[in-house]
Order: sequence, then C-alpha cells, then structure tokens
Amino acid sequence: MHGHGYGPQHPPAPSGGPTVTLRAMFVVLAVVTCGFLAAAPMLRLALLTRRTRDWAAFGAVVTLDVAAVAFVANDPGEEISTWRGELGVALLLGTLVAAVTYYLILEIRHFRQADAQARFLYHQTQAMGYATGPQQAYGYPQQTGPVPHPGPLPSVPAPARTPPTPPPPTRPAPARIHQVRAELDELSDYLRKQQGGN
Repeated sequence: MHGHGYGPQHPPAPSGGPTVTLRAMFVVLAVVTCGFLAAAPMLRLALLTRRTRDWAAFGAVVTLDVAAVAFVANDPGEEISTWRGELGVALLLGTLVAAVTYYLILEIRHFRQADAQARFLYHQTQAMGYATGPQQAYGYPQQTGPVPHPGPLPSVPAPARTPPTPPPPTRPAPARIHQVRAELDELSDYLRKQQGGN
C-alpha cells in the first residue's frame, strides 16, 4: 500500500515536429517569393535568439531586398535588359541564398543549445538531489526542491536529505465501519459454530 513513490523522471525528449515544420514553412516562404520575403525567416530568428547580431542581419536583409527591388523597378524595359535589372535580380537571389543559409544554421544551433542546456540543468538537479517533478513518497505528495536558474551554478555542497514526513495521524473511523466490523464478527462467530457442529 505504501511504496517508495515514483522512480526518477527522465527529461522529456525534444519534440522537433512543430519546430521543423515552422523552419520548413519559413524557408519555403522565402524561396517561393524568390527572395522578396527573405526577411521573414530572419525576423523569426532574431525574435528567437534576441541577439544584436541577428537583428543586424535582419536589417541587412531588409535593406538588400529594398535595394534589389529598386534596381529591378528602375529597369526601363518590361523584361530585365540592363545592368540595373540584372544587378537587382542577382542581389535578390544572393540575399535569398545567404538569408536561408544563415537562418537554418543559426536556428538549428539555437535549438540544439537550448536542448543541451535543459539536459544539463536536469542532470545538475538530479546530482544535487532535488526533485524535479511531482513525486510522491509513502502515498503523500512532497514539496519539490528549488529550481536552479540558468547560468553557472555555485559550488555549494548538496543539502542533506531529510527523511520523508510521517503520514498524518489517522482520524477515528466513521460509524459505518464499526457497524461492518460488528457484522463481520457476528458472521465469523456463526461460521465457527457451523464448522464446530459438523
């Protein structure tokens, strides 16, 4: 009835399904629009990482796309026939390739680092003896230990584990249980008499 509680919990496996789908959607969006929306994946990357470098790359892609559209728009013919139009198309396609490559490399790296950090923190909390989830001991829930903040962990000795709290005192049984006990006693007496008489 009273056991040792739940076993150790393992960190959740990364679910890459939604992330991969979003990654593919942003790349397809940039490619299908021939680079006109190459800034969309860069914006997603900048919002994910919140690094100045990625915001600067997003700004550079927007600037290059606007310059490419200006060059193509200033081409006098209906088809691209001058150096301005050719430069605009080359700039648009070059920006597309550079933006998609940069986005894929850094976004994959971002999620790998986040996963590695989550696994590291999980193993650190296990090594320090903290509970990481809703565990039970002797049938009663316990408080979970403190959750460490991301970053370098101080070298503090692990706290001594306290024994589990004893169960609360039992309260008196209701009257119905007394009645059932009395009936069972009567039944056992009756059966003893029956077996003794036969």
